[in-house]
Amino acid sequence: MAHIGYVRPNREKQTRQLSFAKLEDRRWLIFNFRKACRAFAAQWYSAPKPPRPCAISCKLLLTGPHSVTPAEREMIATYGSSQNDCIYCHSCHGSSAAQHLDRSDADYELIARIKQNYEATEISSKMRALLEIAGKVWAGKQVKSEDIVRARQQGATDKEIHDTVLIAAAFCMYNRYRDGLATWAPADADLYRENGRRLAEEGYVPFNRPAATVEKECG
Repeated sequence: MAHIGYVRPNREKQTRQLSFAKLEDRRWLIFNFRKACRAFAAQWYSAPKPPRPCAISCKLLLTGPHSVTPAEREMIATYGSSQNDCIYCHSCHGSSAAQHLDRSDADYELIARIKQNYEATEISSKMRALLEIAGKVWAGKQVKSEDIVRARQQGATDKEIHDTVLIAAAFCMYNRYRDGLATWAPADADLYRENGRRLAEEGYVPFNRPAATVEKECG
């Protein structure tokens, strides 16, 4: 999961009452966006079971060795999150997907079009078939045998199909976890672009990183 801008319960009221003057100060916004991301990371990667295993599985699903590229797996996460209307998640993971490609404006436009209508994009027929499955996982009880046959016909292996389902299902939970905590999500697209660059270049926060270390970075 991306570094979600988690707002701890005792800070939620203060965060919701941020003044417009502060929001207009871009430097303040960037600092607090990063601070919020790191604060949630401290919770997410150090929390007792079950959140910690979820964080580990997310890291492995999106960045571990696989025949589906990191960019393509981020596309699956992005599309699923967009169907769940989780702005923060589909923006962060969409940016990460674009950064895994060529980082161009055209790549960001491609990701935006995938969210709207992936069938009309220039992605591979295999990815279109996998995204079809991912979308039906989001809808619930919609994946049919013909969807699996189509994906296989387009070159997808059973592992790729299985892991597509797993990523889509996992992000249904991640999206609701994030939304259920009423976490803060900025509207500035440039902030998501920066976060996507960091995720693509530096990866996700290591799950074995001491919580105290991340907490210290939060100030």
